[in-house]
Amino acid sequence: MQRIGWDRETATVAALAACVSVVAFLFYFRHGAVLLYGDAVAHINIARRVFDSRTPGLLQLGTVWLPLPHLLMIPFLVSNWAWRTGVGGSIPSMIGYVAGCVGIFRLVRGAMSFPSEPDAMARLAAWSATLVYAANPNLLYLQSTAMTEPLYLAFFIWAVVFFTEFIRQRSKAWDDVRWSPAGSLVKCGLCLAGAELTRYDGWFVAVVISVAALLVALRRLGGPELRRSVGKFLLLIAAVPALWLTYNGVIYGNPLEFANGPYSARAIEQRSAKPGSPPHPGWHNLRVAGLYFLKSAELNLGEGNWQKIWVVILFVGSLAVLAFARRWIPLLLLWLPLPFYALSITYGGVPTFVPVWWPFSYYNVRYGLQLLPAFAVFFGVVVYVVVGSARNITVRMALAFAALCLAAGSYVSVWRTGPVSYREAWVNSRSRIVLESELAKQLEMLPQDSTFLMYLGDHVGALQLAGIRLRRVIQEGNHRTWKQPADPQGLWERALAEPERYADYAVAVAGDPVWQAVQKRSLQSIVHIHAQGQPEATIYRTRPLAPVISGVNATSADAAGATVLR
Repeated sequence: MQRIGWDRETATVAALAACVSVVAFLFYFRHGAVLLYGDAVAHINIARRVFDSRTPGLLQLGTVWLPLPHLLMIPFLVSNWAWRTGVGGSIPSMIGYVAGCVGIFRLVRGAMSFPSEPDAMARLAAWSATLVYAANPNLLYLQSTAMTEPLYLAFFIWAVVFFTEFIRQRSKAWDDVRWSPAGSLVKCGLCLAGAELTRYDGWFVAVVISVAALLVALRRLGGPELRRSVGKFLLLIAAVPALWLTYNGVIYGNPLEFANGPYSARAIEQRSAKPGSPPHPGWHNLRVAGLYFLKSAELNLGEGNWQKIWVVILFVGSLAVLAFARRWIPLLLLWLPLPFYALSITYGGVPTFVPVWWPFSYYNVRYGLQLLPAFAVFFGVVVYVVVGSARNITVRMALAFAALCLAAGSYVSVWRTGPVSYREAWVNSRSRIVLESELAKQLEMLPQDSTFLMYLGDHVGALQLAGIRLRRVIQEGNHRTWKQPADPQGLWERALAEPERYADYAVAVAGDPVWQAVQKRSLQSIVHIHAQGQPEATIYRTRPLAPVISGVNATSADAAGATVLR
């Protein structure tokens, strides 16, 4: 009779993971790294504008990003301090990190010990896998931010946990009547629904697991309870895409607005592509796309030759699953990020650039972290098989110690060069932060009751840094989005047409809608901000009586290259 519920050992994992999570967050918070990712800043402010806006409400959630991460952030962003510092956006990620650690432990311990109680080898494998997952430097950085990867990984891992328990509970070897396979399947469905509401990866995973669940249910016919649970399971995972498609269709007039609309990944790819050349490596080449994603996964695990070791472990662990224990086969679901991202890079407009391959830069390298659960779990499988094959206790201890040293050595190599996800955020944020920091300084000098017209899609971080509440800003979300392609009666469109009637100042960044609007009017520019690698930002006074920022004619903002002209 196997124990699969909450116990002291699982509680210990949760407590240790929570401590590690807090320490990692405090480290990155102290070093000002929580808001490096532009996407993290965007996530926080999408959540904030649901209640802090000229037109508050759920429509502020937009269309491209799925809504659950933003909804979970809202209670933690009510505090202005938590909003400005980014702390409120980090809390759901930290909770997701802890949940993911516990899920890895439960998944491996349960798989290695079924159908009996966990023995020493099952515990060793579970702790080894949890260590690889919990100590990963890139995951520790991302869980300190408002990025969605840690939360999604938690849902993904727990979906696999409950699915494997559903499989085991359908087995003849299962004799514990306290646990219902129907209940595990519904829990799996809830986790998949959470994953589907967090990242589009979850849609792909839900389809694959639903097919697997149906095959199991048809092969081993159950009673009415199981049939009802299969129905609930399918309803749960089908409801999320159906609701999201309906939302996009009703509000934006296009059910696939998130996939092919003007702010989608595909549209961004098309705007940034150079004529006559592929927009990115792996474009319409599934093999190359898969290799780039696998390389990004390696970079999240180690540097140099350490990467090859992890790939060997991944394949050896997978072969061990196929060769030694059919009951471990559900663990192969952890491979699903590979085909999903290979397809996304090839056909979905989702480029991945890695620093060691052309074009030798950083873009979406963090996506490789989606394979971390597979690396961790199959590391545990290898430990279980290799260490368990030794008869002598001394040899077992030596092998276990060697495995620990391998994981530690690989992660030390990552810390020496810096986690690749942190480097990606730092490299891609330097010029943006310079511009937003200087813009924030200038905005702080204006009267506290001033109102602004500003496009928030690119540089909302300036308002966050300045502590300017979003309800003081007329932005692109202040219109009736179901009026397509524009809403002439909406606040946003009216303010663009006549800025002086609706706002004291217009904040324009070259090329954005506000910049295009002010070119048609004679407004007084009071500040020009130049930052290397960024378009020029200008603050315009829209009303004659609005104060002008006092100061000298030109100043250097800082060593990073921003110049302010008044």
